[in-house]
Amino acid sequence: MELSMSGSSLRTFGRCVTFLARVASELVLQAHPAKLELHTLNSSRSAYGSVSLARDFFDNYHLDAAASAPPSTPLQCSVLLKSLLAVLRTPHAALDRLDISLPEPDAPKLQFTLHCLNGVRKTYWIVCSAEPEVQSLALDRGRFPSRLSIRPRELARLLSNFQSSLQELTIIATDPAAGLPDAGGDVGGKAVELRSYNDPAKDDCETRLHTQLWIDPVEEFVEYVHAGDPVDVTFGVKELKAFLTFCEGCEVDILLFFEKTGEPVLLVPRFGLDNGSTSDFEAMLVLATMTVSQLADSNDAQQPATSAQHNGEPRAATTPSVSNHTKIWSELSGNTPKSFEANRETHAPKKSNAGTSMLDDTSVLPNVTNAPRKPPAADNANNIMQPLQMVHLEEHPG
Repeated sequence: MELSMSGSSLRTFGRCVTFLARVASELVLQAHPAKLELHTLNSSRSAYGSVSLARDFFDNYHLDAAASAPPSTPLQCSVLLKSLLAVLRTPHAALDRLDISLPEPDAPKLQFTLHCLNGVRKTYWIVCSAEPEVQSLALDRGRFPSRLSIRPRELARLLSNFQSSLQELTIIATDPAAGLPDAGGDVGGKAVELRSYNDPAKDDCETRLHTQLWIDPVEEFVEYVHAGDPVDVTFGVKELKAFLTFCEGCEVDILLFFEKTGEPVLLVPRFGLDNGSTSDFEAMLVLATMTVSQLADSNDAQQPATSAQHNGEPRAATTPSVSNHTKIWSELSGNTPKSFEANRETHAPKKSNAGTSMLDDTSVLPNVTNAPRKPPAADNANNIMQPLQMVHLEEHPG
């Protein structure tokens, strides 16, 4: 196998490697006659990343016919992504092209040659795994009844309201036609909710910040499709941010498919009207989700501003006008929350509570409201990620 790339293809290849390195530690390369596929699966089998590079993606793509026989078995090898990142640490602006070569199907090392613009040539040999565990995951987009599309910068802006240490995120989707019941007019019409998930089994859960965002799909999303009863999915944030950075660098939107609790979510780039038909690369990220729904824990939090009393102290009345902006609510669990409405001119000052912890983030998004959080259900400690069901590709002797 011999291939070379330069220019924008080289930059895209670097983004692909960086994205996959944030998902898992080992990379499996499969060379087909018409494309090169890159696969990775993390050790907990909760995240699977895949990138497919078409033959036209490369300046030169040569696959020995004898090496790929029989046709059903691709040429494959496995390398550590940490080693590959070390090879690509040279700035792309200083590179002319990159050559990749695997002399024999059973060669012990994969060769990378960097041709720099100043005439310097760097050659690296990365050791291949003796018997790579090649796996594939194919998901039909038609099986997912719900989907949403968002621009990477908009998603980054929404995620910036959560703690940087957040590990899992919950998305709650409702039918826009049904609307959210909200007597105060604060979150009505916001069909999507983003919520931070904190594992109650962890010792520091009681000191973590709980944040909820109510989102108007028309305002924030490029596309939103969901009908029927509300559904929720909880998955990892680290892999989501990795895919976000990848799509932002490639200047494409993010398309997220989901079904229900316990079923995997699928993330792919949204290339525009042609849906990627003219693109020379494809990418996919599949994430496992929590098997226990978080909807039961959201009933009290959906209407934080409509609660009549808290700890025997009356709440200030909320402004009746409906805003089209995204709503955010944050609270430190274990502390008595205090309403930010006291900062508004239309409200009179009220008695301070010594046990209250103030969260001064009113400048992030308008109409910030605090509310008591319902304690996690006892069985939430048993929330686990359902491992992805992978398909093993058996290697046949050539």
